[in-house]
Amino acid sequence: MNTATKLSGFALGLAAVFGAAYGVGHVVDPVAPAAETRHDSTTGHDDAGHDTDSGVAEQIPGGLLVSDRGYTLAPVAAPADEFAFRITGPDGRAVTAFDEAHDKRMHLIVTRRDLSGFRHVHPEMAPDGTWQVASPLGEPGTWRAFADFTPSGGQPLTLGVDVSVPGPFTPRPLPQPAASSTVDGYTVTIDGTLQPGRTAELTLTVNHDGAPVTDLQPYLGAYGHLVALREGDLAYLHVHPDGEPGDGRTSPGPQVTFFAEVPSAGTYRLFLDFQHQGTVRTAEFTLTAGDASTASGATPAGPATPSPSPTGGHGEPGHAHN
Repeated sequence: MNTATKLSGFALGLAAVFGAAYGVGHVVDPVAPAAETRHDSTTGHDDAGHDTDSGVAEQIPGGLLVSDRGYTLAPVAAPADEFAFRITGPDGRAVTAFDEAHDKRMHLIVTRRDLSGFRHVHPEMAPDGTWQVASPLGEPGTWRAFADFTPSGGQPLTLGVDVSVPGPFTPRPLPQPAASSTVDGYTVTIDGTLQPGRTAELTLTVNHDGAPVTDLQPYLGAYGHLVALREGDLAYLHVHPDGEPGDGRTSPGPQVTFFAEVPSAGTYRLFLDFQHQGTVRTAEFTLTAGDASTASGATPAGPATPSPSPTGGHGEPGHAHN
């Protein structure tokens, strides 16, 4: 056999191996190497992926990696009506020690890649480190699952993994940008503009049947909980509430203020959870930052192909939260 024939056969063998590996399982996402990080004691933020030549730090948004700083989000087999996963640590073992953040040790947020079906739930952990919850996944398609947690003694992390739900998938168009959202007789308006690369103040005002809601109830340690996701890659972004219940200055509505940091121009989907009269509801918004047409790294919504993959928190309007 001549050299060319041997090389050709070797290449075909590699193609077969990688093709078989790609087709295994319903969970698709690479385990990326841990990004180099630096904690800024003046801001409380961790910077990752900084340029060692120029010294300019570039922060990687949360949720883009399935593995970061030695921690990995690892889905595990579960009945069809449940969703289960573990967080493995730098030693490869399941982590069982977590700090509470926003009143919970684990926040699981899911959305289909067209940004529909958004839900935020709180799994329970078994002694072996397995987190389990009634499946929040809905219609067929590729879903992104985000685990938002803080390992005891460590820094907050948001890891993400794609999970497929079999069946015909028709992407839904993203709703157009709008300053108001309605859910179950509540109207929520948003005041503020997202600024690429800068912190923006966003004030959300809650009304019920035309009257201001002045008796919002605490939910996850605040009068509202906000998550922002970037269209395309579904980057999970920093959203910080202003004040907290009982601090002597934060009123229980009708206004709830947040500070959002978005890293680039683009289109973002925002989800506000608020609790009133014992029920948690979610208002959803589409906002743009800068010129969305110039946003870098955007990819079309829909089934994801594997790719090398600020914290806040969810659900379709009217869905209950666990």
